[in-house]
Amino acid sequence: MHKRWWSLAAVSLLAAVALVAPASPAMAAPTFKVPFPCGQSWSGQTRTNHSPTNAIDFNRTDDLGDPVVASAPGTVDVVTDLGGTSYGKYVRINHGGGYSTYYAHLNGFNVSVGQTVGYGRVIGWVGTTGGSTGPHLHYEQRLNGSAIQIRFNGALALYWGTKTYTSDNGCGGGTATGTVGTSGTPLTVRSGPGTGYAAVDTLANGTTVTIYCQTNGTTVTGTYGTSSIWNRIGTGRYISDAYTYTGHDGFIPNVPRC
Repeated sequence: MHKRWWSLAAVSLLAAVALVAPASPAMAAPTFKVPFPCGQSWSGQTRTNHSPTNAIDFNRTDDLGDPVVASAPGTVDVVTDLGGTSYGKYVRINHGGGYSTYYAHLNGFNVSVGQTVGYGRVIGWVGTTGGSTGPHLHYEQRLNGSAIQIRFNGALALYWGTKTYTSDNGCGGGTATGTVGTSGTPLTVRSGPGTGYAAVDTLANGTTVTIYCQTNGTTVTGTYGTSSIWNRIGTGRYISDAYTYTGHDGFIPNVPRC
């Protein structure tokens, strides 16, 4: 009886310890970034009548077809089309530790299930599919399936209202090299993507430049055809792609849109 009493006491003590033992700490959230290419600014809106409430709707002028990128590294686990209801065409990325992100109302897909993606990887394009009434990106961050309040670079998004977010997603790379090609006349460098912007410099024929991002602007006919693409070669420094040899027709793969 004496030994039996000590056994029961030990069991009771272990049970009590189990009840008060701290749970395993949750895994830290990934460093989520704005889901658009480096340098782009987007208007993000949160509102109490949104579904789910913590989601953000992103817009900017003429955004239909603009690229949407992964906001953190992970594995694509959903690529589907719900038709004319709900999210329409959407992608879900599993980031591990119970964290996932949703990208809804897309115009099209650029990834497949099982694919590993990193920062800045284009996963689709802004659309107006599903229950959308106009082009925009519906974006969510979730933990264990529940939508949580969104953070970018660890900072809480604005709740409630509209705020402009500038992306630093994928800014660590994705540059390209180009060569200025003219008939010998120096090429004018503009302060923005168009012939209406101020001239800030000139570049001699054959000059090698680093292209940090590309965007649409004034249509120009030059050495390499007619193009509306402009290449940013530095802060406030743009040159027409029609006078830049890059080895590509159109936008350069893996170089972000400005």
